[in-house]
This record gives sequence, structure tokens and C-alpha cells, in this order.
Amino acid sequence: MGARREPTARQMRLAVELRRLREAAGLSAREAGALLGVNSVQISQIELGTSGVSEKRLRRLASHYACTDTEFIDALVAMATDRTRGWWEEYRGLLPTSFLDLAELEDYATFLHEVAVLYVPGLLQTESYARAVFSARVPELAHDELELRVQHRLRRQQTTIPYELVIHEAALRIRVSDRAANRAQLDKLLALSEADNITVRVIPFDLDDFARAASTMTYAGGSVPKLDTVVRDVPLGSAFIDSEAQLSAFRMRFRKVEDASLDPERSRDFISQLAKEL
Repeated sequence: MGARREPTARQMRLAVELRRLREAAGLSAREAGALLGVNSVQISQIELGTSGVSEKRLRRLASHYACTDTEFIDALVAMATDRTRGWWEEYRGLLPTSFLDLAELEDYATFLHEVAVLYVPGLLQTESYARAVFSARVPELAHDELELRVQHRLRRQQTTIPYELVIHEAALRIRVSDRAANRAQLDKLLALSEADNITVRVIPFDLDDFARAASTMTYAGGSVPKLDTVVRDVPLGSAFIDSEAQLSAFRMRFRKVEDASLDPERSRDFISQLAKEL
């Protein structure tokens, strides 16, 4: 297989998991290569995501690494052999790689859990809300690039997987644009909260003992729990978190934030009241 110049986040996750399996088996890259009949450079390339791996070789590696989790191995094989070209590839070279990686992650996710404190999440934004968010960037984006980002964000909204959102009242009240745009955003949020696959819960200001404002995150379920991923915003894009210990911590964070929120029906009433105030 030819070398990749820019592995996707999904390809990199496969590479990371294969490295973790090797290290858990206590083998060096040289030793793993010898078992496979290749040199250590080829193992390193696979573990850097710059080279692909066939199903046959992946299963041999898993056997040499004494991995008996068949569901996990099958999931890795699916990642290694998938040749689907996602819609986000149309934006490669036009938008930052983090935009493409996020769209890819959402497309392959089995569910999404999100905590939002300052903004309505991208998957639920109106076009005018998204444009206002991107327009606030410093330095300002050129018109064509701004429109590409808005278009990309709206295309991400085509997902139909189960999506649970816990959103703080601050995000509902902050006007990223004008009063009319904010009302339209609340109306869209209300409409989407009625969808079969979307659950919206609100954290009101009038809530004691809520010190979890830093819990903003997107938790994406993988095809098996070991392949779950947490996405957090960082200054230059998005950070993908996938260590088992951190995933466990973020699962607990989400449950605690969810437990503190209003139930879906009361949340809809809350959002409806905010919209009327505008």
C-alpha cells in the first residue's frame, strides 16, 4: 500500500490502537515485524498511520499480540478495509483538516453525547447563527472561506444517529447575532428536540452546586466502546481524546451533567419561554 501524506483521524485511531496492542503484548516494533515477516520500519509506518494494513496482516498481528477480543478486532478490520469516500473529502485542501476529521468522526459514530455551555452546537445551528459564529473570528475570514465553513457545518447536520445534548442557559441567551436570529435559533432547537433521535436537556442559571462549566465536550460512540472518542475545542481546532482512562472520566462527567439538567419536557418549556421573551 502506498504511503499516505495526511492520514485521517480515523486512520490515525487505527494506527494508535495497533500500537497500544503491541505495547500491551510487550513487543518492540522490530519483534512485531519479525513475527509478521516484515521490518520494523513497516510496523512503524502502520503505527503512524502513513501506511495501511490488510485484513490478513491485521488479524495476524492481533493473534501475535494475544488479543482475543473478537468484536474489537473485527471493528479494527472494518476501519482498515473501509474505502468509502465521505462527503467531507470535497473540502480537503479547502478547510482545515480538523473540520474534515470531525465530520468523519460524526459520520461513523453510533451515538453522540454533547455538553454545550457558551454556544448552540454546530449540529443544531441555524445558517445565520453559524455564519455569525464564523464571522466573529479574528482575523476575519475571507468571504469564500466563511461560506465554505457555513456550508460544511450545515452538511454535518444530516446525521440521524442518536444525539443527546445538555446545553446551559448561557448558550441559549448569548446573542451571537441579533434578537431575531436568536429567536430563530431557539425555534429550531425546539423543533429538533421533537425528533426521534435528538434529546435536549437544559441547565438553567438557577441551579445550585453546578461547577461543571468546563465539561463542554462531544462524546462520540464507536462501533465498540474501546473506539469511543471525546472531542474538545482547542485554540487551533479540535482535540481528539481516546485513552481508556479519560474516556471513562468523560462518561462520568456527562452522566453528572445530565443528572443535573432539566428533563426533556421541562427543557422544551424552558426554551419556549426564552423564545417568547425575545
